Amino acid sequence: MKFKHFAIAAAVVLMSVPAFADEYKFTVTNNTDTKITKILVSEDGEEYGFFNIGSGINPGKTITLVWDQSTNGESCEQYFKAVFANKEESEAQSFDFCEDEVSIEFE
Repeated sequence: MKFKHFAIAAAVVLMSVPAFADEYKFTVTNNTDTKITKILVSEDGEEYGFFNIGSGINPGKTITLVWDQSTNGESCEQYFKAVFANKEESEAQSFDFCEDEVSIEFE
């Protein structure tokens, strides 16, 4: 089974975030039947780094991830994809992280 589709549940909730907030959080939900073992991210869609997601994201679970302060100078638009336990990868999808609250769902 291919996992090439994931949807934004970018319920952009206009939540008041103080200007002095020193971290940006977003959620990732695994709506597939396979564990996510890695979340890859790229500013240009070509060179990917990854988020530390510990032992992974089990099916049906949601985790909160935090951008590192070292990324503060990067573009708001970032590309994301998931790597699954069966070694398959989702297609890359871009998200605008300048929005107040982003929620990513892999389906």
